[in-house]
Amino acid sequence: MLALLHTSPVHVPVFDALRDRQRPGLTLRHTVAPELLDRARRDGPAAVAAEIAEVVRRAADEGAGAVLCTCSTLGAVAETLAAPVPVLRVDRPMAEAAVARAGDGHLTVAAALASTLGPTAGLVSEAARRAGHRPRITTLLVPGAWDLFEAGDTDGYHRAVAAALTPLTGTDAVVLAQASMAPARALLPAEPPVFASPGPGFAAAALAATGEPGPPNG
Repeated sequence: MLALLHTSPVHVPVFDALRDRQRPGLTLRHTVAPELLDRARRDGPAAVAAEIAEVVRRAADEGAGAVLCTCSTLGAVAETLAAPVPVLRVDRPMAEAAVARAGDGHLTVAAALASTLGPTAGLVSEAARRAGHRPRITTLLVPGAWDLFEAGDTDGYHRAVAAALTPLTGTDAVVLAQASMAPARALLPAEPPVFASPGPGFAAAALAATGEPGPPNG
C-alpha cells in the first residue's frame, strides 16, 4: 500500500489515474488536509511537522510501505521526518530530471503559489549540486493563478499557467512547482521541455512502497 498526503482533493483522481496506468492493483490511501497548507503558509512548513508525522505514523500502522507528500510547500519537511516507512516528496524526481536536461544551462522554476518558489528552487539547486551541474536558476510566479485554483476554476488556472509560460525564451527547462500545474503542459509548445511532478513522483513512491520496478512513468 502507498499512502499519499495531499493538501487539495484535486490530487486524488490524478494519482488514482497514475496508479491505474502504472501500478494496477496497488492500494492507495489518500489523506487530504488543506489546513496544513494554510498553516504552513502562515507560520512556515516546520509548524506542521508534528501533524505530518502523525499522518505518516497512521499510514504505517495501516500497512503502508511508503508515504508520498504531494504538496511542494510541505515536501521538504516531510522527507526529513524520522519515520517508520520511507517518506518521499513528489517533486524530487522531477527536479532531478529537469537538472539532467538543463545541465549547466538555464532552468526556470514556475509556481502559482509564492510559498512554493523557495522550496522548489532550493530542491532544484540541491539536485544540481548532487549531479555536478551549476545551472542558472530563475523563478516565475504566475500572477492570479492560485486565486483561480482556490475558486475551483481549474481550466482557467491551467490556461493562466500556460499563458505565463508560453512567451518564455532562453531557458533550457521549466519546472512546475505545484503538482496541480501539470495539465498546463498540454497547452504549451514542446520546447522548452516542461517538467511536472505527479508521474515521476508517483513512480518513485510506488517503487519505495513495493520494492518492485514499474513501467516508465507518465
